[in-house]
Amino acid sequence: MPLALQRIGLQLRATLENITRLRAEGEDFRWYLKLKCGNCGEVSEKWQYLRLMDSAPLKGGRGRATMVQKCKLCSRENSIDILSQTIKPYNAEDSEKFKTIVEFECRGLEPVDFQPQAGFAAEGAESGTPFNDINLLEKDWNDYDEKTKESVGIYEVTHKFVKC
Repeated sequence: MPLALQRIGLQLRATLENITRLRAEGEDFRWYLKLKCGNCGEVSEKWQYLRLMDSAPLKGGRGRATMVQKCKLCSRENSIDILSQTIKPYNAEDSEKFKTIVEFECRGLEPVDFQPQAGFAAEGAESGTPFNDINLLEKDWNDYDEKTKESVGIYEVTHKFVKC
């Protein structure tokens, strides 16, 4: 029986201080997820990452996906795909609200947890000053914008998954 295809969105919420266009930067950005097998319910113990630049063939020549893996428990082949056209920046006006920043096409795998790490980029809300390689592992980040002489920051980063 073919696995049902479902789209799952990752929503982010954060408090932005003098910053906008927080985004996952580049084809090599790592989305760290914990994934659950839709067949047996097994959840990966370790964080696994997906990158746009990665691609693996689906069994039986049915195309490709970002990640194809066999469940350790039930041996079901599952896949998950990053929908590149759904990657969106989190802007100053989104501050303190949930916003979908990426969608995944899931076949038998469901993301159940997300850990933001390095590789985010953003810019000064007024100045446009670029801030690169922002690491959100601590759920907080701050810096100083030389152009505006203001502190900038991203605080209280939280997330949730939604069915699209």
